[in-house]
Amino acid sequence: MTNSFQPIEENKRTAIVDILRGWALLGVVIGNYVDFRYIGLEKWIVKKGIFSQVISYTNLYFFSAKSWTLLSILFGYGFAVLINNVAEKGKNPVSFFCWRMFILFLLAFINSAFWLGDILKDYALLGLFLLLFYRSSAKIILISSILIFLAIPFINAYVNTFKQDLPDVQSTATFLKLFYSGNWISFFQFNLMGTYFQEMINLPYAVTVHFVMFDLMLFGFYLQKINFFNRLPEFKRLLKQISIVCFILAIISGVLFEIAINQKFVFTYFHPVYWIIINTMFFIASGICLLYTNGKLKTIFNLFRVSGKMTLSNYMAQNILAAFIFSGIGLKVYNNLPYWFYFFLAISVFIAQLFISKWWLSKFNYGPVEWLWRVLSYRKMFPLKKEKVSNNIISKVESTL
Repeated sequence: MTNSFQPIEENKRTAIVDILRGWALLGVVIGNYVDFRYIGLEKWIVKKGIFSQVISYTNLYFFSAKSWTLLSILFGYGFAVLINNVAEKGKNPVSFFCWRMFILFLLAFINSAFWLGDILKDYALLGLFLLLFYRSSAKIILISSILIFLAIPFINAYVNTFKQDLPDVQSTATFLKLFYSGNWISFFQFNLMGTYFQEMINLPYAVTVHFVMFDLMLFGFYLQKINFFNRLPEFKRLLKQISIVCFILAIISGVLFEIAINQKFVFTYFHPVYWIIINTMFFIASGICLLYTNGKLKTIFNLFRVSGKMTLSNYMAQNILAAFIFSGIGLKVYNNLPYWFYFFLAISVFIAQLFISKWWLSKFNYGPVEWLWRVLSYRKMFPLKKEKVSNNIISKVESTL
């Protein structure tokens, strides 16, 4: 590798992208930690107190599935930035990105051993398919994204017609023994088998969710093509329109969907649940972009930004910490606590990570996992610890200003 082949410099990162990553990370930890409330229960629907019901609906409408859909857009955006950087250096972007996705898959395997809801493996797989579009124009990418988006409700309904006899790892006694055992090997086995049965061969996830992810990755690719996040002031009016329209549609579609469910309506040919999720995610994301563009919540956004710079490290740390809290190998906090406990525990962990990330990035150039991923991807060493600037150098710089 030549010295000219360098990763993207930190000072050239787009702030709002890292802020959105930070927000999405909050939704991810809430969703993952709340899921531990249901491990060992035969029915997903559990009776809750009034306070827990309010918290549950808050999670449902503001966080549930909104985070991984937003992260899919940001992954597509980051893919395009990286591909452009690699191509500009005269290197083969295809071989480089394939190797990078292979490293991500190895990290996904480690993460899957701690958490059966890993999403890194999906990004590693779908990132390879994104390579099919890396030479495409913005118009082709946008049209492809729209066509897949329009097909999603039909794909979802069709896939749901297939019946699979798969074990419910989270409620079957045989598998739960592994989770409760207190043995590391058994715990890893529980999570890896859960990943296999619930995501890798479970058609609604393996097919439908991957279509949704890939569609949003293409949309993120398109946003980078038009340099959207670096031109937010130009799109301020559009952001307002998107925010208002998506808010209205989210309410209307959500109410209609609930009515359809209560009336036992079967979505045989057209199942729009992911349209509702994506629509709500657009409302939230556009609202965050508007606040950022208007200079609001600067302190909070600065914390979200540093967390977003360490998305991979924070994500994996959340899952490893959860293993020590909820499983038999750690504190054995199982499913006997109220729903709100898991929700607020997740928020507490996220807040702690905000300040840890700020401290870490004050001393180091990258998050630990991000640094490892860079080193393995580029197959060269990068300094992890920041170099101290001497007072003499600072004085010389200040004298020239």
